[in-house]
Amino acid sequence: MQEKAIQDQDSFRTCLEKQEKMKQIFKSCATQEAKYEKIIELGKKQKPIDPLLKTECNLVPGCQSIMYMNTTCKDGLLYFESESDAIISSGLAVLLIEVYNGETPETVLKCPPKYLEEIGIPASLTPGRANGLASLYVRMKKDALRFLVLLHSKE
Repeated sequence: MQEKAIQDQDSFRTCLEKQEKMKQIFKSCATQEAKYEKIIELGKKQKPIDPLLKTECNLVPGCQSIMYMNTTCKDGLLYFESESDAIISSGLAVLLIEVYNGETPETVLKCPPKYLEEIGIPASLTPGRANGLASLYVRMKKDALRFLVLLHSKE
């Protein structure tokens, strides 16, 4: 039990460290346009997911564009992959995936993406895109909760 608590603390700390790294990436973006360009740059780096994963259950509701997200759990850690038909949506997904990939379900649930507000991402988005970003994080939390239940049912 104590080992699990230590793993959770370590995961939470790495999540916060990854949030700081993401803030550094956007540090030089003084304007809304610069932030959008950085988001587009991140979106261009996103790899497509396996076409077999483009299913209705992997669609993220609330996104302005078509967004698929698949979540897997390996050794108690979550891994997210996504694909969107819009480059900005892809970039927004990367903003979250870079921080939450390789984290425990507990960390995804307990370590909110405060860095997004700190770098002004929601304020620089249209309401539809901001809603999509929020929907993406909600989907990540739902998947984290689902895997958390599965992991605890195996104990």
